[in-house]
This record gives sequence, C-alpha cells and structure tokens, in this order.
Amino acid sequence: MGISVLPAFRFVSRGRPAVIAVLVCGVSAGAGAQRRTTAVPSTASDKTIVHVLNRIGFGPAPGDLERVRSLGLAAYIDQQLQPDRLTDERVTARLEGFTTLKMSTEDLAREYYLPAQMLRRQAQRSQQNEPSMQPARPNDPAMVPGNADSRKERSPEEMQAQQAQRRVLGELTQQKILRAAYSDKQLQEVMVDFWFNHFNVFVGKGQTRIYLTEYERDTIRPRVFGKFRDLLGAVAEAPAMLFYLDNWQSSAAEGTAMEQPNAARGMRGRPGAPGRPGAAGRPGAAGRRGVNGRGMTSADLPAAVQNRRPRGVNENYARELMELHTLGVEGGYTQADVQEIARTFTGWTLTQPRQGGGFTFDPRMHDNGEKAVLGMKIKSGGGKKDGEQVLDLLAKHPSTAKFIATKLARRFVSDVPPQSLVDRAAARFRETDGDIREVVRTIITSPEFFDTAAYRAKVKSPFEFVVSAVRASGADAFNGMPLVQAMRDLGMPLYGCQPPTGYADRADAWVNTGALLNRMNFAVSLSSGQLRGVRTTPAMSDAWIASGALAGDLSAPTRATVARASAPPQAVALLLGSPEFQRK
Repeated sequence: MGISVLPAFRFVSRGRPAVIAVLVCGVSAGAGAQRRTTAVPSTASDKTIVHVLNRIGFGPAPGDLERVRSLGLAAYIDQQLQPDRLTDERVTARLEGFTTLKMSTEDLAREYYLPAQMLRRQAQRSQQNEPSMQPARPNDPAMVPGNADSRKERSPEEMQAQQAQRRVLGELTQQKILRAAYSDKQLQEVMVDFWFNHFNVFVGKGQTRIYLTEYERDTIRPRVFGKFRDLLGAVAEAPAMLFYLDNWQSSAAEGTAMEQPNAARGMRGRPGAPGRPGAAGRPGAAGRRGVNGRGMTSADLPAAVQNRRPRGVNENYARELMELHTLGVEGGYTQADVQEIARTFTGWTLTQPRQGGGFTFDPRMHDNGEKAVLGMKIKSGGGKKDGEQVLDLLAKHPSTAKFIATKLARRFVSDVPPQSLVDRAAARFRETDGDIREVVRTIITSPEFFDTAAYRAKVKSPFEFVVSAVRASGADAFNGMPLVQAMRDLGMPLYGCQPPTGYADRADAWVNTGALLNRMNFAVSLSSGQLRGVRTTPAMSDAWIASGALAGDLSAPTRATVARASAPPQAVALLLGSPEFQRK
C-alpha cells in the first residue's frame, strides 16, 4: 500500500473557482494598527473546513464540521488563536486522576524517584559484597553497575519503587495524547507538540526524566503563543534542557576567563564522557552513546567518581542553541561563536538535580572574561547577563526569524513551504518582536495555506495519525496507555526522541511499507474494540469518516476496497488505514 496524491480542490463561489480575500485589522508592534490581507474563505466548503481542522488541529471529530460551519471559519481560527478564552471540561475530567501532573519536581523526586535510587544503590552494594561463583566474562552486561540484569533478583520494594516511577511517565504520556484527542483547544495542542519537538529533550537521558512534567507544563505550554524571546529564555533555564545538553556542568576554571576556550572542554570527545546526544552525522558533531551506551551522563555515576572528573566548558547547549533553537544550520555562525557562547553560559546550573532541584546561576562556575559572539562584544564581568545578552541577540537575529518562520510554515502548509509565505512570516516575526501568535496567524490565514497545492499535501506523523484516528472514529479512551503503546509500535515513542533535532517533520521519515502496515494494524485494533481501555461508541461510523473526516475524497480503489468490508468495524479500519487518511 502506498500514499497516493489526491486531486487538488479549489474553493467555489457562485460556481467559479475562487480564493476569497478578507481584510481584517492587525496590530504591528510599535506601528499601531495596520491592515492585513488574509485568504480565509467567507463561505467554507466541507473540504475547506476539513483542511483547517487537519492543519491547525488533529483532524475532525463527529460534530466538528457542523460546529465550525455554524461559528464561521474565520471566527473558529481566531478562537483557536486565543485558547485562554475556551474552556476544556472534557480534558479536565479525563485528567482528574493524574495527580503527578500537578506535582512539583521536588515532590516527584522525593516520592517517586529517590526511593528507587536508594534501593538500587543498596542492591548494588549488596551485590558487590557477595562473592561470585562464576568468573566474570569480558564485556558481560551483568558486570555493568546499574544494568537491570546485574542484579540476581529484584526485591518487592524495588519493584514497587520502579512501578511508582513508571506512573509518572505513564501519566505524562497519557495526558499528551488525551489532550490532543479531546481538547477543544486544538491549535494550542499542536503548538505544544511543535515547540516541545523544537526544544526537544530525551526522557532516557539520566535525570532529564524527573524534569519532563515541569518542562512541558511550566516552560513550554504557557508560552506557545507568546514572545519567542520569553520562550527561549525559559528553555535556557529549564532544568530538563540544562541536564539534557549537559550545560549544568559547564564551568570555567575558578570562574576566570580562559585564554584557550577549546582547551577546557572537559571530557568531551574522550571515551565515556558526556557529549552531544544523538548528534552523529551533522557538521561538527561528536556523536555519543553516553556511559555504557545507554544515554546516561556523568550525573549517573557515583559521587566519588564524579568528583574525580575534570570540569570545563561544555559546548552542547551553545551549538544546539544556534543550530536548532534559533539561527539554523545555515544561520551564519562559526565554531568560534559556539565556543564563545558556551563560555557565556558557564554557571547556568542546577541545585541538587538528583533531588529535583531547580535552576541557579553559580558565579563561581562562570567565565567572566570578555567574549565576542556574532561580531558583538560582551564585556567582562557580566555574570548571568552574558547569557541573557546572547539570547537577546539570537532572538532578534534575521536568521532566527527566517528559521522559525520556515519551520512553522512547514508544519502548517507543506514540507517545502512557498518562499513567499516564509518571507512574509519572517517579516511578521521581526515586526512584532517575535510574537508567535501573530506569526502563526499570518501563516494559517494566508493564500498559500488555502491554496489547492496545500490540500492533503502533508503526511501525518504517527502521533497525528493515532490522534486523528481516535477523533475520527469517535473512540472513548478512558485509558490512554494502549495509545501510548501504539506510538511506540509506530516508531514515535512519546518523549522518546534521543537526538536534539526532535522528530522529523517531513513525509519521507514516516512513509514506508512497514509503517503503513503498522498503521493498518492499529486501525483494526481501534475499530474492533481490541484496545483495552479504549471503547468504541455509537459515533463510530464508516459513512461519517468517508463523507466527513475525509470530505468524500476517496479514490476508486479505496471505495472498492471499503465496499467489500464484511462489517462496519472493518469498513472503519479500512478507511482509517487508507492512503487518503494518512494525509492531511
């Protein structure tokens, strides 16, 4: 089974193809009100509504077309851009029992992570004191401290503590997929997913997992429509990012300026040293597998070993800050800029990460020497302000506006977005001092967004596919874990992307025969009620999916295949697994 491109559609007004331009007022920062042209159709066809629901949300659910038609497409888009004006009772009720989502990181560490760590250390000490009857084999994984199979048997207390840890991640992963499937704030959930992926951290990287709940809830979610500089600064101080990219350990020798920054890069590039996660294959990258190849960092080593490790400037965050977070790989920076920025962020660290401690600036770790970043001099003695100046510089840089505009246009319009749209979105970014809401508005009300070439031009990622299938089928997921497992089966485990690049946002990463077969298997399980904890409902209708969720756009082969279904659930599965449903 392959992905087929459906015929393009055009909006029709009085029988003639037309794109209707509507003038609305917008506010440009520092320039007062100005008139802005949008291409939101005044009278929207079902195809137009489905296009919007697929792009600024996770696809239509039963009743959505009628609701948008009644409200008006322009009003619906504006409503989605202002999520604070919407209530979300359905999602609130579904997440009511997920108590860990409201807990502080310190409380999560104390109640769920520290007990397991203490029991693990006790088990390791006990094992080290037991004489072995078998000679050790070279490279035997059982001889690696901390490996699950290095213990002969886990105690009931250890098993209970590990189960408690799994609850934290289980509730976090479930809330992500349940919010996307059932929230009325669809665009907000799209943006949370977008920005988390843009500022990606990996759950398997040591203590990062302790901070994930806080990172998405307190750093990403409140800022998805705010100023980019505010989001960038919050991420820079986020414990999850500081730990993931090792900046919490980055320090200058005795807090002084180093004559040769390159000479004090700690253990990077040496065997077993913390380095740049998942960066293999990119210019200047030094790929890493971490301690014992398991994505661990030096913080996972015993304290006595950590204290013997030399410290120095770590460039991981500095490089990703420019390459992935702001300027882009073609943004005009050099390796010297990476080294200088790394110096500015020395001392941005954490207090007691094993106990879930937060961000702090330690002046004893900071390189207070003069620095030069992208041609701008940063005078000596600035302390934390050194890093703040760099964030200000990068947030206002023209390359950042272009890079962010390109990624947003790729998310909402096409894998290769029109340059005209990227240019206008980048200009809007600069005009509004990085106002994310206004940049998104520019994109999703643009002629390019509503152009026939954009219709079903993108392939759904596994996350988008699973969520859109739940929505289209009207399924009731009172337990999100089967959907979380489906994400793993489809090759996109939630919070499980190891490289800092995040998951791919282009079709070629997700389209292959095996992936499409797995999607069909999921569709069968969903429609037949085989997913424990996910109920089928009377809203599940192959007729509605064909005419509503797919707006009647079915190829002759798909129609013939569905017509041969022996029962309605099978017809639903065939529609959800069809080439047409894989596109948005």
